[in-house]
This record gives sequence, structure tokens and C-alpha cells, in this order.
Amino acid sequence: MKKKTTMTVADSRRIAQEIWSLELAYAPGEAPDQVRPGQFAGIYPAAADLLLMRPISICRWDPARSVLRFVYRAAGRGTTTLTGLKAGDRVDMLGILGNGYDLDALAGRRVLLLGGGIGIPPMLELAASLSACKNENKNTQVTAILGYRDGDLFLKEEMEAFADVLVATEDGSAGTKGNVLDVVREKGIEADVICACGPLPMLRAVRRYAAENGIRAFLSLEERMACGVGVCLGCVTGTTKVDEHSRVHNARVCVEGPVFDAEDVAL
Repeated sequence: MKKKTTMTVADSRRIAQEIWSLELAYAPGEAPDQVRPGQFAGIYPAAADLLLMRPISICRWDPARSVLRFVYRAAGRGTTTLTGLKAGDRVDMLGILGNGYDLDALAGRRVLLLGGGIGIPPMLELAASLSACKNENKNTQVTAILGYRDGDLFLKEEMEAFADVLVATEDGSAGTKGNVLDVVREKGIEADVICACGPLPMLRAVRRYAAENGIRAFLSLEERMACGVGVCLGCVTGTTKVDEHSRVHNARVCVEGPVFDAEDVAL
């Protein structure tokens, strides 16, 4: 549902250093019929001179309350303006945007979720959705490995409600010292399919690991976006196949992605 909607802030709070949780509620009758894990929305900064939306992955979708939850890092001026929002404030949002994970391709499999840094939040909605699949198909097994800079383990406890959780930290203050793939190798974790979201070096390593081990992988790419609807071509990524829209080897992350089969992208 690609339209601009005025949302009401249901909750806004800091949950870790530079990490904020923001809940936005739809007005009655405005909520989408479906939100897929891996999709995102564009939230407009709370400053009149900042015109472009900030793309943020959906962390959780609560259809009963018609509330979307976003967990983001306040990294620049645009996202920092969002930290000043309070319950009851109004904010414009463009969404729902992008393609998410194909749950049918994951149900009944041993699924490994890899989230690095601010790539962790969308893994929570995916884990929750797979947990629902598990109730329908008892063969679905979900393991999540979360990678952090340090021991500030945001969303870890919430993730544990839906998956077996392991942790990697860059400084070794919690879990395995290193990255998410270090945990995979250390623990000898096996999987039928991998879903990953995180910084580009991590995704490159995951793509290579999956190819070397014959494991299907889905990668959620992070790119700078201006329009969110595929018009500006600011978020183009290289692909191994010819794109139907451009007739060249690329794809728009905001439209064809952000979730891609690892074999289809050239990272």
C-alpha cells in the first residue's frame, strides 16, 4: 500500500545507546490488509526543511492495534528529529514499501536468521511470523544469531520468545567475540536456508558462505533511498540477472527488494 499516511505516535523511547523504538498507529480504516516481514516504510523527519523520507524496516506489526513498530539508530539529523516525538504526536509516513521474505519458502525448514546491528529489528518480525508457521508446521526450526558492537543487546529478549538466540559482539563483552558467521562456525550450526540483514560487508560474507555450503540465502539490503517507489533510481544495486524495468544488470532496492535471493544480487 504505497501511499502517504498521517500516523499517530503510540510510543517512542530509547532502548539502547543511539537506538530508539517508535510505534505508529493507523487511523481507523487506514491499516493495510497485510504486512510482510522484511518490508519497510518511509518516515518523514519532524523538521520542515527536511523533505525526504527516512526508510526504516518494520520491526513488528500488531494488526490487533493497527500499530507498526520501528527500531532505528539515530545517526543523522533526519532520524535524530524522530527521537523528539512523543505519544499523541502526528507524523507522515510513506508505506508499506518493498518486498519482504517469502514465508512459504521458509516454512518447514531449518531457518537461520542473521542480524547485524540495525539489521536486527526486521529479524524480529520475521522470527515472529516463522513462529506462527511453526505452530502450523512443526518442522520449522528457527535459530537467530544477533551481532552487536558491545553488550548493549537490544531486542535480544524479545527475539527469544520466537527463536533460539545466540549472540556475537565485536568487543567480546557478550556471547562470541566476532561476527555472526564466527558463531555459525564455532557452534557448528546447520541450516536449510539463511535470512540475513545487516551492513554490506556482512551480507557479502553471508552470500559467500551460503554459496560455499550450498545453502539458499535471502539478503535484505540497506541502501540510501530518496523516493521509496522506484522513480529516482537512487538505490540501485547490481544483479546477476537482467532487470525487467531497466533492461540492465541492476534492480531498485526499494521496489524489487529490499529482500533478494542471494544468487540474484552482485555484491
